[in-house]
Amino acid sequence: MSRAQNYEFQEWWNKQRDKTHDLLINTNTNIINTNSNSNSNSNSVSLDITTVVTPTSSSDLNAVTDKDRSRSARQLSYLWLLKFHQLTSSLMWITNVSLTLFRTANRRVMSNSKNSSTSTSSSSSSRLYGVIKLFLILVVILLLFELIAYFKGWHFDPPSVDSAANVFVERLYANWLEIRANWLAPPLQSLANGCIVLFLIQSVDRIVLILGCFWIKSKGLKPNAKVDYVNDGIGISVNDYPMVLVQIPMCNERECYQQSIGAVCIMDWPKDKMLVQILDDSDDSDVQLLIKSEVHKWQQRGVRIIYRHRLLRTGYKAGNLKSAMSCDYVKDYEFVAIFDADFQPTPDFLKKTVPHFKGNDDLALVQTRWAFVNKDENLLTRLQNINLSFHFEVEQQVNGIFINFFGFNGTAGVWRIQALEESGGWLDRTTVEDMDIAVRAHLCGWKFIYLNDVKCLCELPESYEAYKKQQHRWHSGPMQLFRMCFFDVIRSKVSVFKKVNLIFLFFLLRKLILPFYSFTLFCIILPLTMFITEAQLPAWVVCYVPGIMSILNILPAPRSFPFIVPYLLFENTMSVTKFNAMISGLFRFGSSYEWIVTKKLGRSSEADLVAFGEKESEPMLTRSTSMQRSSSESGIDELNKIEITKKIGKSKRNRLYRKELALAFILLAASVRSLLSAQGIHFYFLLFQGITFLVVGLDLIGEQVS
Repeated sequence: MSRAQNYEFQEWWNKQRDKTHDLLINTNTNIINTNSNSNSNSNSVSLDITTVVTPTSSSDLNAVTDKDRSRSARQLSYLWLLKFHQLTSSLMWITNVSLTLFRTANRRVMSNSKNSSTSTSSSSSSRLYGVIKLFLILVVILLLFELIAYFKGWHFDPPSVDSAANVFVERLYANWLEIRANWLAPPLQSLANGCIVLFLIQSVDRIVLILGCFWIKSKGLKPNAKVDYVNDGIGISVNDYPMVLVQIPMCNERECYQQSIGAVCIMDWPKDKMLVQILDDSDDSDVQLLIKSEVHKWQQRGVRIIYRHRLLRTGYKAGNLKSAMSCDYVKDYEFVAIFDADFQPTPDFLKKTVPHFKGNDDLALVQTRWAFVNKDENLLTRLQNINLSFHFEVEQQVNGIFINFFGFNGTAGVWRIQALEESGGWLDRTTVEDMDIAVRAHLCGWKFIYLNDVKCLCELPESYEAYKKQQHRWHSGPMQLFRMCFFDVIRSKVSVFKKVNLIFLFFLLRKLILPFYSFTLFCIILPLTMFITEAQLPAWVVCYVPGIMSILNILPAPRSFPFIVPYLLFENTMSVTKFNAMISGLFRFGSSYEWIVTKKLGRSSEADLVAFGEKESEPMLTRSTSMQRSSSESGIDELNKIEITKKIGKSKRNRLYRKELALAFILLAASVRSLLSAQGIHFYFLLFQGITFLVVGLDLIGEQVS
């Protein structure tokens, strides 16, 4: 029942309106400058938009009431129509996105099933997928069981074995509660506590590295060379320049061989003091012809460059480098600079690195920082840039300043040839030949220097498939090496501190414990605690500490702060690949010895290279211009052959990743179970982590191939 209108208030309002109207006529424009009381009156005038009809009878009152009701009903209908339109638009958008994802997933499922017969999976990967699949089946059964218990009300009044009714499901649930409380929860909680301890130890290590980096920045610490070839090079004789050998190992590098060869050939170093070796392991005859033609082109310009191709391609990259170092003329050279096929050093690279060897007879390696030309290409490259920025800015720099040891990155570095020979040379016993030679040189007493301000352009893998294969090699190789050199470290003559640093920090903590606890804690234990509620993970383990660690990791790349949440979720997603690689390397599974060349797309154009060279070194302007002109005058037949080989090459396609998809469904099922228990932080973490696994499993994060 509607409330009756107040007629006395309306009569008072009409009188006030008339008074205000007379006042407005008398004062004219002076009202603008009146006090706040006059402002109140002028505001009253602004309200006089509609004429107030004073009802004189009950019929007039009913007419006014009906009119107000019809107006309100019409406005309400318009409001509901607007909300319905917004809801319809949202539903249509969600439907379109869902259909697109479904079609993409269906297309990739069909493509994956057609090529399943030709693709071979490693034994360790198959074993891990089998375990994850059994875990998924168990989680689905437990979720159905918990849903039944929830709708029966057993979550609020759990039945006991003695008080359970004579119903099979209720007695089964009562037995399940007793089993999980007495037998399953204690070992699960113990495992969770152990992983939490490892997690905290690794977090402390990360904090110490960050503090060390801040100390270096605040004190301005960096290696200083005794000779400056860049600024004082005018007064230095050519005979004072040491002999430098430059090596570019490559294998079927169709997309980027020209950029790397061109960048090395225009380096500012006396021609008689530098020799370039192109170490081609390509098994594609067309690529071999293209690389030979490029080498011949630079030979005609007076560059000392030679082409080498092995008939027996054993040992992968290590075998290629070992074969090149066995040449007789290598004994005439003092240093060797190594670049992968997608790396493009600046013209003054040697002038900034080689001087550090002067006066440091115990210095074996000068490592420089990587810079990425495609770090903003897609979400995958942005997340890789965060990881590698922390690695170079923090890990390499801190270890180089304080202990003069770090892992050689395999490229963009200069070695003293004497150190390589005394350390045993290149060995092909692992897939991380760069880390292998670095550890052996460290045990022999050699020192390393890292230059954070010298950068070398390179390319990040843009597809998840290429990135996953790269990470598998990077995480299986260290475990192979740890197993092989453990007793060598124990028997070595280095100090106890260096032995502890190698075994516990370099290998165990950063190469073994990190992938173990991240996969076990967030992909296994956390979902299980949703179904075995007697074992718990605190909210600070799930959310707060990982968030703080992510912030610390992203500090070297401040422009990437908007991607902090995707970075945290993606790192947990990659833990399954790293854990699988770590297990395969530690227990000698077949996949640990796979050496697959990371696919490059040749993002760094020659024009970009010339522009970068002109910016960094003005004296090289003439030579850079000649390079640009020669690249434009290169043979049309070669360019046509590149296009033909690209077209007839193996077509790329996006794939499905079974382990990631299975873990996605496990985490999403656990999120549903956490929702039943009203666990807010755990629910959101499991939900978004499950969605991330789903996106990665459908190969939607990196390069998309139509």
